Amino acid sequence: MRFNFTVTGDTRALMEAHIDAAERGVTRGIRKAGEGLKRDWRGQVIGAGLGQRLANTVRSLAFPARLESLSAASLVFSRAPVVVDAHDRGALIRSERGLWLAIPIAEVQKMRGFKGLDNNPRQRITPAGWERKTGRRLRFVYRKGRPSLLIDDGTPLTRDYGTPISWHRNRAHRKRRSWKAIFMLVPQAKLKRKMSLERASEEWGERLPGLILENWKDVG
Repeated sequence: MRFNFTVTGDTRALMEAHIDAAERGVTRGIRKAGEGLKRDWRGQVIGAGLGQRLANTVRSLAFPARLESLSAASLVFSRAPVVVDAHDRGALIRSERGLWLAIPIAEVQKMRGFKGLDNNPRQRITPAGWERKTGRRLRFVYRKGRPSLLIDDGTPLTRDYGTPISWHRNRAHRKRRSWKAIFMLVPQAKLKRKMSLERASEEWGERLPGLILENWKDVG
């Protein structure tokens, strides 16, 4: 049995058309997957209550930026990777410079004029920033079995307040002078895991072949 084949048309042009279709399908599919993953990550950040500003740090980049290629790739990342990763993993936070983490009391965070250090609204208030802003010294109050405090009782920075006071003594002193708790001191803090960015990445990876096929048009 003999078969005869006859090729019609420009075979080189036909092969180039198929390659172009493949490059277009791969590139567009991967870009859609990258954009979809970026939306999912941003949605998780907002859903975790971390705000639109942090969500906007999630970006995506496509490679190559303008051309189409069989080796196309998308990169999804955050410009605040430490913060996003900490909430994604549920990181354990410890102080880098001392024994305590100073956590502002909820009421202090809402006070006008104390939303940032050195008039920077993006930076949280610190004990040093509080003292510079108010001109008053923070006093250490030890509480047995409970987190210790840094309180503001009106003592000016120019005055030496001596040794720390105990929470369970000097009751008459505390009644005579008004004070306000500013920071709670803890040795470490465990962030609750609020997101699952890896799972979203895996889901979009599974959808990628379908996205490529949707954008891979047959050459007639």
